[in-house]
Amino acid sequence: MTRITRRGLLKSGAAASVLAASGLPVRAQSRGGTLKLGVSGASIRDTWDARGHDDSFMIMAAHGCVFDCLTEITSGGELAGELAESWEASADARVWTFNLRRGVTFHDGRPFGADDVIASLAMHGDPDVRSGGGPIVSNIAGMEKLTDHQIRLTLTSGNADFPFLLSDHHLVIYPAGDIEGAIRDGNGTGLYRVETFEPGQRMIARRVDGHYKDGRSGWFDSVEMLAMNDGPSRMSALMAGRVHAANRVDFRSRARLRGKRGIEIAEVMGNQHIGFPWIATLSPHENRALQRALKHAVDRDVIVGQVLGGHGSVARDHPIGPANQYFDAGLEPVAHDPDRAAAILSEAGLDGISLGLAASDVAFPGAVEAAFRFRDTARSAGIDIEVNDYSAEDLQAEIWGQAGWRVASSSGRATEDWMFSSLGAGGLSAGPASERFDRLLVLARAEFDSSRRREMYEEMQQLFASEGSTVIPAYANHVDAHSSALSHAGVIGNTFGMDGMRMAERWWFA
Repeated sequence: MTRITRRGLLKSGAAASVLAASGLPVRAQSRGGTLKLGVSGASIRDTWDARGHDDSFMIMAAHGCVFDCLTEITSGGELAGELAESWEASADARVWTFNLRRGVTFHDGRPFGADDVIASLAMHGDPDVRSGGGPIVSNIAGMEKLTDHQIRLTLTSGNADFPFLLSDHHLVIYPAGDIEGAIRDGNGTGLYRVETFEPGQRMIARRVDGHYKDGRSGWFDSVEMLAMNDGPSRMSALMAGRVHAANRVDFRSRARLRGKRGIEIAEVMGNQHIGFPWIATLSPHENRALQRALKHAVDRDVIVGQVLGGHGSVARDHPIGPANQYFDAGLEPVAHDPDRAAAILSEAGLDGISLGLAASDVAFPGAVEAAFRFRDTARSAGIDIEVNDYSAEDLQAEIWGQAGWRVASSSGRATEDWMFSSLGAGGLSAGPASERFDRLLVLARAEFDSSRRREMYEEMQQLFASEGSTVIPAYANHVDAHSSALSHAGVIGNTFGMDGMRMAERWWFA
């Protein structure tokens, strides 16, 4: 397992790392050919506005092909510069100075510089547009252009991991003064220039000549991504040779794929987790007794063994994963105890409660089965769960968004603060526990001492597990499949599937 590290980032206390762009693969590469990918998570509403990118297709198309961020996380789990060449921090980690890469142009020929970074970050503060990068940018108190290739970012409070956060796939860089046009056309600084984009169907992009990553990344002449939200369709396309790689292998298809000559499985353990989140302000979900009872009602071993086919591990009702540096491996998961769950509900006057649970295999392979397995184990606790199986068409029609309780998955985040900040303390109930959690969140992000940070993040995991409203029973490995005609550097990134969604940059034809 590749554990995401802070090596270099925290060296000498406040001195930040100065790292080159992503390192050279250790195997010989060849340039050429068209990479064809079958990818899930596409929608007819997809655009190049990264603020709303939350599923595989557009994350891979934008973050992994067409656009760049200031930093990136390598396949080995370390931080590297992308559009930023180097950075340094003040002693309290509040003020960060970034030196930007020179000689970079957008696909329409515009030169890249400091104005583009400031404008691209500022757009995430638009109150009229929900942005997945909003929680990160909200902690930036000031942005200052020092030169055309140097900026200073001042934070509301110290954050020792801040350069990691700037690798977030929502924070791609657009050209200042024409962000709207860049979103319309897909005008970025990435290795591949958009030729065709049909939302919910496909994307074709061609390799940029004279790119700043030449010799380090980008070995295909072109990339064609095909939208394949249906898991069996992706696997069939791979086995028939219509695509070279497909993401999110259905575990029920795994044996069939392994028996197919010329097909290889790429499996890595990261921070991906599956859970049963709900809108905690809706009745009866806001009831703390119900939340505690459900954590005893789920059989985590069944989810790992029967739903994931053993390709994962038991989780502990918090979103920090085994690849995070400060993951608390000693924290025991809540035991499956239907009698205890029934007693909690009885004390709260919730005997015989009925709940509706939404599930769709479009969310992740096995989501519907996870819902039924939870239903089965909850019955012995006197909880009646009605499973609603949603189709891909239901998700396109936004019916899914009306579900109060659902089965979902998250790839997690590279750092503990990044993960917790993206959720806020919203997963915790009001009261002393959440106040303590909020205080630790601020203290831990500014702490350079590793032992102190570990203590705080472990306490936060314990608080989230005991006070949080979401049942998170399992960590799920990233499992993708590809043709043996493809090759890579030998280490596969685990921030997302498909080598951190950067397969088009990092892989090549053998």
